[in-house]
Amino acid sequence: MQFWLVALSWRSCTWTFAAALAVAFLLATLGQSQAADPGPKRVLMLHSFGPRSKPWSDYAQAIRTEIDLHSQSSVEFLEHSLVNAGQSQEKLEGAVVEYLSTLYTDHPPDLIVALGAPAASFIQRHRQLIFPMVPMIITAVDQRLVQYEKLTDNDAVVSATNDVPFLFENIMRVLPDTKTIAIVNGTSQIERFWTEEMRRELAPLAGRVELKWYDELPFDELLKKAEHLPPHTAIFFVLMNVDAAGITHETGNALNKLAASASAPIFSFDGSFFGENVVGGPMFSPLEGGRIAAAVAIRILEGEKAGNIKTPAIEYASPKFDWRQMQRFGISDSNLPIGSTVYFRQPTVWERYRWQIASIVAVLLIQIGFISVLLREHRRRQLAEVQARQRMAELAHVNRFSTAGELTASIAHEINQPLGSILTNAETAKVILQSPSPDISELNEIVDDILNDDRRANEVIRSMRSLLKRAPFELKRLDLNDVARETIEFLSALAVARKAELIGVITPGALPVLGDRIQLQQVILNLVVNGIDAMKDMPSENRIISIRTSRVESFAQLSVSDHGPGIPEDKLERVFAPFYTSKAEGMGMGLSIARTIIVAHKGLISARNRDHGGASFRIRLPLVS
Repeated sequence: MQFWLVALSWRSCTWTFAAALAVAFLLATLGQSQAADPGPKRVLMLHSFGPRSKPWSDYAQAIRTEIDLHSQSSVEFLEHSLVNAGQSQEKLEGAVVEYLSTLYTDHPPDLIVALGAPAASFIQRHRQLIFPMVPMIITAVDQRLVQYEKLTDNDAVVSATNDVPFLFENIMRVLPDTKTIAIVNGTSQIERFWTEEMRRELAPLAGRVELKWYDELPFDELLKKAEHLPPHTAIFFVLMNVDAAGITHETGNALNKLAASASAPIFSFDGSFFGENVVGGPMFSPLEGGRIAAAVAIRILEGEKAGNIKTPAIEYASPKFDWRQMQRFGISDSNLPIGSTVYFRQPTVWERYRWQIASIVAVLLIQIGFISVLLREHRRRQLAEVQARQRMAELAHVNRFSTAGELTASIAHEINQPLGSILTNAETAKVILQSPSPDISELNEIVDDILNDDRRANEVIRSMRSLLKRAPFELKRLDLNDVARETIEFLSALAVARKAELIGVITPGALPVLGDRIQLQQVILNLVVNGIDAMKDMPSENRIISIRTSRVESFAQLSVSDHGPGIPEDKLERVFAPFYTSKAEGMGMGLSIARTIIVAHKGLISARNRDHGGASFRIRLPLVS
């Protein structure tokens, strides 16, 4: 028993010792793994004016892309901006320094990329307080803005060299008639630096071109000036971070607004503005600058000393131009510098469809013999169509005479009424004149009545003559509402004679169309007469014809509806066919003629049955402005 306890105790110690060895081995392995995998490299991108402010944002994007593509190790990008760079409020720098120092005390970045002169100057001023041992690349900056005397062994520079007179010479070459160049720039510290530099460097151009400086104008006033620039003016856009009123702008947005209102072509120094609003020319390439800066960054991240890396200043890329802006401002290809590349050029029809065009030409050459035959046949067919239209016009004229025959009784009634009134008034006037003391006032009233009745009879006769006269088809501007009113007035007597009620619902606004008044009246007349005939077996209180006009989108619409039995569903598609009729004595040409007239007016005519009984015919004609 004692032996078992001793054995058990020995085994317990053995297991405890083995477990301790396992834990120690695991911790050692984990430590080695952590040492072998220190995590991604951390690159701090310090912006001067904000992560979306052009042109620096394009350089930052190019650098990130190139590092991601070519770095052997994974890289984490950390982005910060100097919010006070635009306003030059140096008292805020202490807060920024404290923030960055606190944020990266325990885990500083492996590399700093300072984008623009303000960011580089900020790091150099406070290098001893933040990141004293972290290597830095100064890029997206002109070499004259680099403080070389403050560079350390941990600093590399990827700068550019600006040749402003060369850019202005390019403007005057591309636009030989240029008399004025308007220079748009802001008022931040870096922008004021460039204004002074440009004034000095451009002084020799004073006798060749007028330079107008707009750095002292608020941006809103500058936009108004840009709308009314004199002829032969070009605009050179530098930056617009802060305007003369102290308002901060995002340079890319400012350029977009300027281009929207400017009456002159816009040029710039940096390719990040190319592709939307600038004409082009020699400019810095953000892709090339980003590629060079990224190559330097990768060398530093792999262990090379930053101060040992020397990079020549980047120059302008080969000239490139926007074809759309060239077309807008009439810039000829012959004025472009040698070696220029034109972007966004729309290919010619031949370049786009050369094989299709070649095939079509081959087919045309093969079929050239058939074309003359087809043309002759086309002439014959055209002559036949003209003759058919003439026959249809004659048939329409006959149709008007036929309809006039149906209207004879009502027309006679319409004329007899005013004639009877004229006779009665004349007899009354004669009696008054025979009296010893005729009433002159009453005679005046009688004469007025006679004149009114005469005009009424004359209007009936004029409407009838207008309907029956043979006139060529002629499109004129007219109001469809007026045509509908005249037709309703003309047909009112027929409706009374047939014991039907004619209701006109005319839209208040005018419905201007191009049409032939007589033929459009004939269409309405045919539809109304058909509707009255369709209701002849209906009770008199249900014999209602409604004529409505309305505006539907870009069409003038007129509908004629009745309360008759309607149209059989299987006949709706045939009602406009020639010689189709539901009347025993009908010829079946009224609706066919109506469709022919509406088609000649480039309109549409359709028929449908109403939900509560009866048929409705709808005409649509295109409105004219």
